[in-house]
Amino acid sequence: MSSLGTKLGLLAASLMLAGCMQTTTFEKAPEASLKPRDKELLAQARYEKVPVAEPYRRAIVTYHRKEAPGSIVVDSDNHYLYYVLENGKAIRYGVTVGEEALAFSGIAKVGNMQEWPKWTPTKDIHSRIAGLPAQVPGGPDNPLGARALYLFQGNKDTLFRIHGTNQPEYIGASISSGCIRMTNEDVIDLYSRAKVGSIVVVLEPKAGDSPVNPKLALQGGGSFPN
Repeated sequence: MSSLGTKLGLLAASLMLAGCMQTTTFEKAPEASLKPRDKELLAQARYEKVPVAEPYRRAIVTYHRKEAPGSIVVDSDNHYLYYVLENGKAIRYGVTVGEEALAFSGIAKVGNMQEWPKWTPTKDIHSRIAGLPAQVPGGPDNPLGARALYLFQGNKDTLFRIHGTNQPEYIGASISSGCIRMTNEDVIDLYSRAKVGSIVVVLEPKAGDSPVNPKLALQGGGSFPN
């Protein structure tokens, strides 16, 4: 190949690489989202403060789907929740999702929102886990964590929630009873942005940003800053 041909080939390759690489900007959950009670209860939490793996840290990313700003989109295959912003951007959070047989998918809305919610295990959970109390009061040891967004279809509670967790080590895993878990700091941040009536889209399996269906990718490739 001639010197000119080599240069043109390198230029084309660099342009192709630039087209698929996008910067992922990681962010810390802002202290401004934490109320005095949040700080007090989080300080009392007895679970181990395990850092979230880098791919699941909260980040601003490019967003290619067409949901309106203010929508919440969950890509269970890849353990991401997106809060859609203006101008083709979204906040991406890492999440824990349900095992395949227990997972929820479909379109819902936020029908209720609670801070440090109490937990009332469903009959299904009682049937699978023996010895649970009828209800657990809100607090740092409650499995719903610091916030809960209750998903409704029409006026009916689906019994699925987006909520905090006292098991941050499982962010990025599929182990829940169907609900979508976030770190307490992340769910506090999401709660400060969402509102009752917000649309929630939980994608069906293989419909998100996964290798089997790249055309429906929620985001392009990302480069992680040092």
